[in-house]
Amino acid sequence: MSGVWVFNKNGVMRLVENPYNQSSGDSSDSSSSGGCQQQRMRRKILVHLPTSEVVSSYGSLERILKGLGWERYYYGDNADHLLQFHKKTSIDLISLPRDFSKFNSIHMYDIVVKNPNVFHVRDM
Repeated sequence: MSGVWVFNKNGVMRLVENPYNQSSGDSSDSSSSGGCQQQRMRRKILVHLPTSEVVSSYGSLERILKGLGWERYYYGDNADHLLQFHKKTSIDLISLPRDFSKFNSIHMYDIVVKNPNVFHVRDM
């Protein structure tokens, strides 16, 4: 999990995992560092280890999390743009963007840490 920390316009800091992805599309130095850059641009996938299922939607993720004792959390100011899950037996809260296309490796690793030996993040 490498990248660059940047400040948004509202002062919130976020991790940009792949600064090359946000470039203007200039491929002038792709020939000199093509292999290294391609490795950094690999997408990540979240895998449910017991079934080897790749999590490809929030529907499949919610089904797996419910089986592990997680429940949807509908309260709070962010309910309109976040999906949140909590466990009654812990203080953990998983917060995910409502749009699955914005689901990235930071969210994946959050799920992995809160569910040890159940999920794994892999390169695609």
